[in-house]
Amino acid sequence: MSTCEASEVTNSNGHGKKPSPITVDPISLKKQRSAAAGGKMRDFVINGHNGSTESESPKTPKTPRTSTTPGHENCSFHHDMELDHKPPTREDLIPNMSSAYKELIASLGEDPERQGLLKTPERAAKAMLFFTKGYDQTIEEVLNDAVFDEDTDEMVIVKDIEMFSMCEHHLVPFYGKVSIGYLPNRKVLGLSKLARIVEVFSRRLQVQERLTKQIAEAVLKAIEPRGVAVVCEGVHMCMVMRGVQKINSKTVTSSMLGEFRENSKTREEFLSFCSGHK
Repeated sequence: MSTCEASEVTNSNGHGKKPSPITVDPISLKKQRSAAAGGKMRDFVINGHNGSTESESPKTPKTPRTSTTPGHENCSFHHDMELDHKPPTREDLIPNMSSAYKELIASLGEDPERQGLLKTPERAAKAMLFFTKGYDQTIEEVLNDAVFDEDTDEMVIVKDIEMFSMCEHHLVPFYGKVSIGYLPNRKVLGLSKLARIVEVFSRRLQVQERLTKQIAEAVLKAIEPRGVAVVCEGVHMCMVMRGVQKINSKTVTSSMLGEFRENSKTREEFLSFCSGHK
């Protein structure tokens, strides 16, 4: 045990008084100092920058996180103001979207408070979220490991898959059908997964040309076949309801990869199945 004298203090009358010596346990003192240092170190780690010992909110990090930040390589979403950097759920988006639709209705000269329009903003917000639900899906999720080893190399075709999408130029629908063919390379894909791939990319703001290419590239990546062919036929309401107003017009796009691009006979066989065999 060691002895140390406390500093002189002033009593309520203003007169100095020297207290009696007190004893201090050096082991206890060492523990207290260690605990204090540990608290400062925790503050340092939490706040994430040198010299800070303030208790700041963990929801206001000092530096932004990106996909190149260590530990965040596989993150699909980053937000500087969110420590868990999770994207908002679909339901979280409804209030702001509803408010925007309400303002749009009012801008058209309508009364958003009248009975027929009272719940329209919320309905429209939910509908738009459904139309664009492909943003919440990935190819890995929809395939769900439905890739199978098969000793076959003959053409596989799934035709006339219904497709509904939204034109990114006017935010009006376009719809139609998609036919997909591929030449297996000892691997086949569950047939329903081809339709699901179409759904993932069509349920977004799109142009038909990009949609067709994305479907073909997704199949190519999933099973690495010798070739992939996609033909998409669509009716665009931006040409039917407005603009030139041609109600019978259809747009056809195609994407040919691998042997379908290199071999004209293979390509013709696929196209004949798509158009000639109903």
